[in-house]
Amino acid sequence: MRTFLTFGILCTVALVTGRALSQEVKPNIIFVMADDMGWGQTGYRGHPVLKTPNLDAMEENGLRFDRFYAGNPVCSPTRACVMTGRTNERTGVLTHGYGLRLQEKTIAQALKTKGYVTGHFGKWHLNGFKGPGAPVLAADPRSPGAFGFDEWLSATNFIDMDPYLGRNGVPEKMTGDSSELIVDEAVKFLDKHRASGKPMFTVIWYGTPHSPFKASDADRSAFADLDEESANHHGELVAMDRSIGTLRQKLREFGLEKNTLLVFCSDNGGLPNIQPNTTGGLRGNKGQVYEGGLRVPGIMEWPGVVKARVTQHPACVVDLFPTVADIVGLPDSSFIQPVDGVSLKPLFDGETGSREKPIFFRYGAKTAFVDNQYKLVANDLKAGPFELYDLESDAQETKDLSAEKPELMAKMKAAWQVWNESVDASFAGQDYPEGKVTPPDPESIFWFESEMYKPYVKEWTSYWAYTSFIESGGKEGKKGKKGKKSQE
Repeated sequence: MRTFLTFGILCTVALVTGRALSQEVKPNIIFVMADDMGWGQTGYRGHPVLKTPNLDAMEENGLRFDRFYAGNPVCSPTRACVMTGRTNERTGVLTHGYGLRLQEKTIAQALKTKGYVTGHFGKWHLNGFKGPGAPVLAADPRSPGAFGFDEWLSATNFIDMDPYLGRNGVPEKMTGDSSELIVDEAVKFLDKHRASGKPMFTVIWYGTPHSPFKASDADRSAFADLDEESANHHGELVAMDRSIGTLRQKLREFGLEKNTLLVFCSDNGGLPNIQPNTTGGLRGNKGQVYEGGLRVPGIMEWPGVVKARVTQHPACVVDLFPTVADIVGLPDSSFIQPVDGVSLKPLFDGETGSREKPIFFRYGAKTAFVDNQYKLVANDLKAGPFELYDLESDAQETKDLSAEKPELMAKMKAAWQVWNESVDASFAGQDYPEGKVTPPDPESIFWFESEMYKPYVKEWTSYWAYTSFIESGGKEGKKGKKGKKSQE
């Protein structure tokens, strides 16, 4: 049985299979991220119908964060946080379909200075395009290659069954489940480079379980009692979990597992209108700054180095770059300052006490601020009101404590105000050497409206995930079935 440790427990430093991480090491690093997977959608959390044996095995062998947060309640912003270690609005990525600024410094670029070979597979969504995922093209100024990836097989947004992807900018039509396809390609990347002696940085960003939902008959067969959308949604997760099993098995076959940090998370909280509930009973969903929109599955696995257990220590995707920098010895100059994340490396051996830096979120008019036990929330950051919750005793955020704890409320609002003003300054470009944003942020548009994609639109219109969207000029994607947003 697992040992549950609270972040108030202090542990002595543990030995890790004969080597400590006080010295610089260069492990292989793999970041895996689901797309719209909620906090409650794993077997290890006791989901009533979904089985995730491979994630469960990873969780059993790794460090499971029960309070792991996406960078934002929607996708592109979280991806910007992963790449930079900074909250998304500092980087110009306000919401889905916004482009990452070329002035930002990314983890892929930094790792290349340490001799890493780098690869990206799957959803990209940092190049300023909206709409269902199309191949990222070679002419795209914000392709994965522009941000430090040597090899990439990538799409502008979410990918589905039989996807179109861009291999280093050349479009390819592929056949099969998108999760399994991109993991197979990532495995080929690992196999290709493992004999070179170079460490490898691999990013696998799924399009699962984002809408539109389409699973194989076999994968959705266990969910016959659910409505069609929910059955296909969960069927996609079955295939995704199977691909994680493939990845972990290949790491063992290649003899890489003991020198590889494998990280799994999701880009935002779970979806509404899917049955059973996607958020494990947490309040809110994707697009909201309550826990259901922000808290996601989070696991780190590194056999012999990361002590397997469950932690309640708050962590976030903004911590991933600082953690890797701490492990491999990257200089502070690898980042654009200020950095919002902290290194999680001290947690590899045991609990470290309270988190040293709060976790902040800003999405449109919504904002949230997590400081260990307490959380500040506002659904309109200009008008308020601000709400206060005790996440230790009330993870479902049912009781607003703002009136009961006015001193704490005032202290947290003051801290939030300082941070908020710093994000405004970052968004204006004051963090960059030029003191401004250059080139200007691109307009977020549907990819099929771009001149770059005009030669392909006619051919691709027949693809099932594109057809209704392109024919409606994007209107179909603004509201999917049951009126919910479907193309973020």
